[in-house]
Amino acid sequence: MENELKVPTVAELLAKGETPDILFWVGCAGSFDERAQKITRDICRILQHVGLKYAILGTEESCTGDPAKRSGNEFLFQMQAMMNIEVLNGYEIKKIVTACPHCFNTLKNEYPSLGGNYEVIHHTQLIQNLIDEGKLKPADNNVFKGKKITYHDPCYLGRANEVYEAPRKVLESLDAQLIELKRCKSNGLCCGAGGGQMFKEPEPGAKDINIERIEEVIDAKPHVVAAACPFCMTMLKDGVKIKEKESEIEVLDIAEITARANQL
Repeated sequence: MENELKVPTVAELLAKGETPDILFWVGCAGSFDERAQKITRDICRILQHVGLKYAILGTEESCTGDPAKRSGNEFLFQMQAMMNIEVLNGYEIKKIVTACPHCFNTLKNEYPSLGGNYEVIHHTQLIQNLIDEGKLKPADNNVFKGKKITYHDPCYLGRANEVYEAPRKVLESLDAQLIELKRCKSNGLCCGAGGGQMFKEPEPGAKDINIERIEEVIDAKPHVVAAACPFCMTMLKDGVKIKEKESEIEVLDIAEITARANQL
């Protein structure tokens, strides 16, 4: 983390006799992927700005087990999940926010049957709530005012959990021009990285899915394509690069857009 960001771990808070109101589940991408680390920092900036008492697990956080489960290794998934549940329950964690829809889906829907019951929210939902409460307010002349922005629905946030409105409401608060892609919401198109595909080569075919998706983005002629998933971020950025549109289309996460608009 950068100097101005002092992000406490749950263990550090506990040593001072304190507990966080919310646990920020960083996730593997948010921890190790250079591009996703920027999203992690901006989420921390937002949490600090609004004065939410939050913490991370730090080195005690392990993979949720989503890639293992999607790849068919249920045994490995359950081992990873139960280790995490032991840590979370040991700290009596009640509320979790995460920037990764894969972590979100796994923690929310697959941990309860293994003994992990938490209130799990996605960072777009948290940001929308903070805007509704008046704790976040984009600057009047924010950098996105009047810009054309389109939003790509992550599969595990949209179709799997029906979170469609929160990210759109965040973008609507910017006074920008929100344009929808042809395939959006329940008819959205996968970026091509889910189901363990992020970690393997694609099967033979006529076209990579992220290229198909980025062609739809290019057709919409946006200045910014907004993402809400680190896997989608990678696939969209790769697509924009391959199509040589980096000077025209910026790929940004909802948290990054919020941080910029609020001048954090």
